[in-house]
Amino acid sequence: MSLSDSKVRHPALWVPTLYTAEGIPFVVVNVVSVLMYKSLGFTDTQIAFFTGLVTIPWALKPLWGPLLEMFKTKKHFVLATQCGGGVSFGLLALSLQLPSFFTWTLIFFGIIAINSAIHDTAADGVYITVLTEKMQAQYVGWQGAFYNVGKVLSQGAFVYVAGRLETTVGIVPAWMIVMGSFGILLLMMSVYHWSFLPTGGKSGEVKTIRESITTFWDVVISFFRKKYILWGIAFLILYRFAEGQAIKIVPLFMRAARDHGGLGLSTEEIGVLYGFFPPFAFILGSVLSGYFTARHGLRKALLPLCAFFNIPFGVYLLLALLQPTDFFAVAGLVVFEYFGYGFGFVGLTLFMMQQIAPGKYKMAHYAFATSLMQVGFIIPSMISGWVSDTLGYRDFFIWVMIATIPSFLVAWLVPFRDTRSDETVGQSQ
Repeated sequence: MSLSDSKVRHPALWVPTLYTAEGIPFVVVNVVSVLMYKSLGFTDTQIAFFTGLVTIPWALKPLWGPLLEMFKTKKHFVLATQCGGGVSFGLLALSLQLPSFFTWTLIFFGIIAINSAIHDTAADGVYITVLTEKMQAQYVGWQGAFYNVGKVLSQGAFVYVAGRLETTVGIVPAWMIVMGSFGILLLMMSVYHWSFLPTGGKSGEVKTIRESITTFWDVVISFFRKKYILWGIAFLILYRFAEGQAIKIVPLFMRAARDHGGLGLSTEEIGVLYGFFPPFAFILGSVLSGYFTARHGLRKALLPLCAFFNIPFGVYLLLALLQPTDFFAVAGLVVFEYFGYGFGFVGLTLFMMQQIAPGKYKMAHYAFATSLMQVGFIIPSMISGWVSDTLGYRDFFIWVMIATIPSFLVAWLVPFRDTRSDETVGQSQ
């Protein structure tokens, strides 16, 4: 980081917008696409499988993480991918008019996922390079909070707009407008970050292909030589095991007819539901968790964070059992779940930053960590539609609660290492 970066570009000027830009494409591909395809008449099994399939690029970050360590600056890749994401959303919007729109929209969702995964790698590289470990803990809550602002905009406000437009201009034009708007928003953010985002340090310039391959293998080997790395991988994969199954099915459960076990909400109502109090509960949970973890240390905080993350998924089982008709009762339960989700997700983020990333290749190793985390999310999410169609919504959410058990076990048992001296930090500390 340059001196000018440290003095002029205060984290408050770029952390919020950077993680809003990181959150929008991920939420659109993972959740908003689910609602779009539901409105267009596809089955839960089709939706969950294919929208899970196009998220695979987030699990392939090791392929380009090392490359981002070699060329240009991290800021360069952030700006390029924000522009690329804007253009891709525009093309996706246009493709909805085509006869084979399902194939083309999936292709563009896949391109957006690749572009976004590269963006996330570079953005996280800026964060962990520019900020000290103490500042990482202080701002991780804000990181999660403004990532959720991306969720508020995409899953809340824009879904609400889509729902209103579905009834006035039609389903296809409604989603064309919404997807095009996402593209415009990303282009605007790239203009802002041109001025306010720190470079994150200049990457090493690699002159030959041989040197590139050597550096890549050094990144890979050094990652797997980290102390307790197998425990770390198990933690990254299992912490989100229940969430990966729930997140695809919850919006489908909300939309499904009541005689099919759902809540029978419209697209517009879901936009209202996710656009107001639940996102603010997530932000509050994230911020409080950041300070809670900074005060107590990640080792002591990890099991409570895991409990906050997983136990609130039980609200969806309660909703499936009772099928309440009171919208505010539904919203209140979702608010509770979002607060816990925001509070608990901080544990996963800090574990990657403080236990996995430290070392010579911080950005690349953080990318490795986030890709492994994504594997633990993608696989259960791809099969969740089939499980839900087979079991029905009530029994599916019973299964989700059973699926939280591996997360508790790995949070309890995972050993910590001292990243400065590579000495084990005892679990009693």
